[in-house]
Order: sequence, then C-alpha cells, then structure tokens
Amino acid sequence: MAPRTKSPQRVTPKSLDATQELVDPAWMLKMVIAVVLVAAVCAYLAICALFWLGQWQIVLSPSRAVAANPSSVGLPFEDVRFGPGSGGQPELTGWWIPTNQPQNATVLVMHDGSGSMSDVLLQARMLHDSNLNVLLFDYRGYGKSSGDHPSQQMMERDTEAAFAYLSGLRHIPTKNLIAFGNGVGASLATRLCAQHRDVAALILESADGDLATRAALDSRSRMVPFGLLFNQKFPLADQLHELPTPKLLLSFSKGATPPVDFARASDPKLTAEIDSPQDTVVLSSTLRRFLDSYVVRQPSTLIPQSPNSAR
Repeated sequence: MAPRTKSPQRVTPKSLDATQELVDPAWMLKMVIAVVLVAAVCAYLAICALFWLGQWQIVLSPSRAVAANPSSVGLPFEDVRFGPGSGGQPELTGWWIPTNQPQNATVLVMHDGSGSMSDVLLQARMLHDSNLNVLLFDYRGYGKSSGDHPSQQMMERDTEAAFAYLSGLRHIPTKNLIAFGNGVGASLATRLCAQHRDVAALILESADGDLATRAALDSRSRMVPFGLLFNQKFPLADQLHELPTPKLLLSFSKGATPPVDFARASDPKLTAEIDSPQDTVVLSSTLRRFLDSYVVRQPSTLIPQSPNSAR
C-alpha cells in the first residue's frame, strides 16, 4: 500500500508571528519625533542665518536716490570716485567741495545710516561757509556707490577708504582733517579719530550709536539668540569717553532723537543743544566758536590746542 502524502501545512497569521518579528510601534513613534525635532532645529537655524544676513535692516535704511547735488545749495563741487574693490575699480562715489584756498582744513563727512549723502548738503554748506573744504561720500549700498547693502563693518572700511583718499590722492595731512559724523555716522567718525589720533577735531551732530538695546526691541530680534548674533552695534559712548581729540557735540531739542550721554565724553569738548537743525545762524556761530576755541587755524595746518587753552 502506497504511503499517504501529507498535504502542505497552511501558514496562518499566528505562525507568521512566530517566525517573523514585526516593527515595534513605540520605535516608529520615536523615529517620527526625532525627524520632527531635526526639521525644527534646521528651520530654527535657517531663521538664525536669515537674521544674521539681514540684521543690518534693523538699524540701517539706505537709499539709492541722490535727490540733489551741492550746486542746489550754491556750492562748487567735483564728482569723485575712490575705494578700489577686488576688481580694481572704485566702488565709492562722493563730492569734493573745495574752498578758494586748498590749504584750508578739510572736513570728512560721515552721514547717517538712512538716506544718502544728498541729505547732508545743508551741513556741507555750513562747513564750507566756515572756510573749510568738504568731502561728502556714500557708503557701499547707498546712492551711486557699489554694493548690495551696507553693514557696520563695511561702513567702517568705507570710512577708512575716504580717509585714505584724502590723505593719499589729495595729500591732505592728517592734522589738517576734521571728522564730521551725523546720526550713526557719529560712531564711524569717532572710530576714525580713535584710529588716527592726529585728526584735528571731531564734530558730531544728532549723534546716534550703541544700538544693541534698541535693536533688541524689534520683533525680529525676539525670534533668535539676539546677544549671540547681533553685530550692528555702532559703538559710541565708550569711544567718546576715551578719545582725547577736541570735540564739538551738537544736539537738537525739538523733534529729535534724545542725544547720547555727552557728559561722559572726555575733554576737550564743547557741547551745544540747539532748538532746531534749521537754526543755521546759531549752528554757524557755535562752529566758529569751537574752531576758534579748540584749534589753531594756520595757513596749512589745523593743530589741536591743549585743553587748558580752550575757553
């Protein structure tokens, strides 16, 4: 008798459980959570990177518009370009506003972080009327100067380029230069004097700087570790406290930003609070008083006086 063959045994789900291990649901949950956390971290790092790259927008408002030129306020001028970039071409544009006596002292003007150099033409007129040569210029990212956008670090380099243009190409001695800073340009002008102690004098108008506290109030700053990332501070008060250069510190009482604490600025200095920037008569007389009290004007030099000789 032939042996009986056994029919194939049917595999049931129960037998599958016995031969094959299924994925643990708890492990799957942990993996999903890990993926979500990694995505969240990457998104936050992307936000921090965007803040790092765009933080200049919190404190600076550059304009490409140059609404007027010095002739609109009755000043003779020459268009100039300087500050060679990596390609060897000048990247900065400016206006050279000479007096009839080239040997007179020259003022290098650092304008505010908003607008362009055309916004300080009235100040240029006041300085020129005091028989001073004047150089206005736009930082990279402003006016017709090159660059996509400004930053504190680039503006500091641009200020040094303007200084090099005056001392190099125009052969103006450092002791025959005056630095003028308006708004956040006050930080740049003060830093320039700290780097070049022979600069004859420093004039600050509506000085603005030390911007970290103000920038921290911006809603964009609350999304990131602000203290670690923010670097557009435009330091000012500590620089003024240590700087021995003679200073004229101008502020306005009507409709203006509260001035920096000028009381901490080191001597020699002349501090003046004026009703309005449009009060050109008082501004001009204050400027003349400063020049007469704190510097000695000679045919080819402008030499700082000692603090004891000031009145």
